[in-house]
Amino acid sequence: MIIFVYAQDQQGGIGVNNQLPWNLPNDLKFFRDTTMGHTILMGRKTFESLGKRLLPGRKTIVLSRDPHYGADIQGLTVITDRQEALDMATQEALMVIGGTEIFNLFWDDVNKIIRTNIRHTYECDTFMPPIDPEVFILETSIPGETNPEDPVDYAYEYWVRKDTP
Repeated sequence: MIIFVYAQDQQGGIGVNNQLPWNLPNDLKFFRDTTMGHTILMGRKTFESLGKRLLPGRKTIVLSRDPHYGADIQGLTVITDRQEALDMATQEALMVIGGTEIFNLFWDDVNKIIRTNIRHTYECDTFMPPIDPEVFILETSIPGETNPEDPVDYAYEYWVRKDTP
């Protein structure tokens, strides 16, 4: 099973200069809680934006064209092609966390989407495509808690591909 986990603004923006364009502590906590104990898959650029460090409590897989990438990082798994990830996804859920190239690579394969939909516009240079309601159904939308640290309106959305068993 392939699950996308990401946050986007109301224009579909997910990043600027390889960074998140917003600071929403509750959403970061949601991301941590959602991915904890799972296998996360990301591209090299996303891994580097995290400081080339493993996120605690999660198995980290990086998809890179370079088979020797990260050889010096203990605990990091590097794969070099899409099919390797698809084969892994038959054995365990893979939570894809970015970036755009990786999301696009697996767009036709994703079974579930866990998206934080931020109802605000930020300056972004990286965007997600809209979720097609003919392909995915919105199962649940949970409003985020607005507070001084998270001053914008947002919701946690759970989408499922209609043909997912």
